[in-house]
Amino acid sequence: MVQICRVQSWFVGVTPILIFVTVLHQGFATVAPPTPAPHKEPGRPERGHYNVTNNGTICLMAYMGLQLNISYNSTSQKKVVQDVMNLQPNLTKHSGSCDSEIASLQLTVDAVKTSLTFVFTMNSTSNKYHLSEVTVLAAWPDMKEPISVNNSNLDYLRGTVGYSYYCRDEQTLNVVQNLSINTFQLQVQPFAVKGDQFGAAEECQLDEDDMLIPIVVGAALAGLVVIVLLAYLIGRKRSHAGYQSI
Repeated sequence: MVQICRVQSWFVGVTPILIFVTVLHQGFATVAPPTPAPHKEPGRPERGHYNVTNNGTICLMAYMGLQLNISYNSTSQKKVVQDVMNLQPNLTKHSGSCDSEIASLQLTVDAVKTSLTFVFTMNSTSNKYHLSEVTVLAAWPDMKEPISVNNSNLDYLRGTVGYSYYCRDEQTLNVVQNLSINTFQLQVQPFAVKGDQFGAAEECQLDEDDMLIPIVVGAALAGLVVIVLLAYLIGRKRSHAGYQSI
């Protein structure tokens, strides 16, 4: 009985010490920082209709999906990060202007403080047009400082006046080193728009290459079939001649 009492007294005395040591260990234990959620790509952007009018008449038409790719100094991550944002047509305001040789389209997304301006230039001598200038302004919440870029020496989306430029495939318009614009199923006509319809489409080189590949493959297969058929006929003719000589 005396031994049991001694054990109980020892246990009662040791228990507070164990509790204290446990709490002290938890206090000094290193807590792992939360793992940041992996960055998710926004996917394929929705196409939007953007028309510019001059005195009530449409002078520029665009139907396209746009994706903005920007590298910037992140406030939260304290380093340069690359982020991608889709322009949502239902949140995008559009405006612009047209004259005889210059047409512009401005897209503004107030929700994320972003604006893009596209300037098309026409060469009246060659009767051709192209995207010559792009300006992008962005002030996203995580940006350490707003971004403002402009490049007036571009040569994209070349087309013939009176025709629309069409590119079904995704293409990248490099504006500056840390900023590019991805376009999806783009169709645009900045000059000589008739009514509210695009002119006949001139397809981009990417689409032409996509069409050329199956044509080349088909022609190669057809040539192979012809070679096999000729080899068979020649072999059969020689066999027939051998039987006659016997």
